[in-house]
Amino acid sequence: MDLISRALDEGIPGEVVLADADYGRSHVFRDFIRSKGLDYAVAIGADARVWLLDDDGRDPRAASVRQLGIELGEGAFRKITWRDGTHANRKLSSRFVFRRVKPAYDDGSAPAMVREPVWLVIEWPEGESRPTKFFLTNLRGRMTKKQIVRTIKERWKTERVYQELKGELGFDHYEGRSFVGWHHHVTVAICCYAFVVAERVRAFSPSPGRTGSDRSLAVAA
Repeated sequence: MDLISRALDEGIPGEVVLADADYGRSHVFRDFIRSKGLDYAVAIGADARVWLLDDDGRDPRAASVRQLGIELGEGAFRKITWRDGTHANRKLSSRFVFRRVKPAYDDGSAPAMVREPVWLVIEWPEGESRPTKFFLTNLRGRMTKKQIVRTIKERWKTERVYQELKGELGFDHYEGRSFVGWHHHVTVAICCYAFVVAERVRAFSPSPGRTGSDRSLAVAA
């Protein structure tokens, strides 16, 4: 949360925080994100409990998100394709269901019913015997379900960065015992990665307006 606050203070652009279940399961973290005026789309554990809201906005019962997905049944899930895959002629798709819920937890603070209603997004991939992935997001109703899924799935880019940092630049090879040494190692690895990404941008520009003549160091900076 300190890092997010510092990023906002420094004016780093961004409107949506994505996170895995280690962060998403924390209502303190989710509430903090909202207090900063940001939106979130976070994974949660299968045992997380929510109140399923009916059409009148009431909360008839609390249930785990896995139980809720199983009770809804495969027929409630719809296939959504969110982007092209890395292999030719392959699109990334899965089956999802959306339900309006309120997170169910008791922290002794504000009454549960004043909590913000959010989307529970459940994914049930083809070939699986039951739902496997669960997300909470407060992304606006003006977004289509495909746009919400696409936003949730953007976290794969972070995973890709870690893979490349570790596989190509030795990000996980530090064996020292001091914070200063670890900080130096991580800083050098990230700077090298910035240069690699800048080389890609220079050679394969994502924008048709770029010429590819920019120097990589300038792009990385």
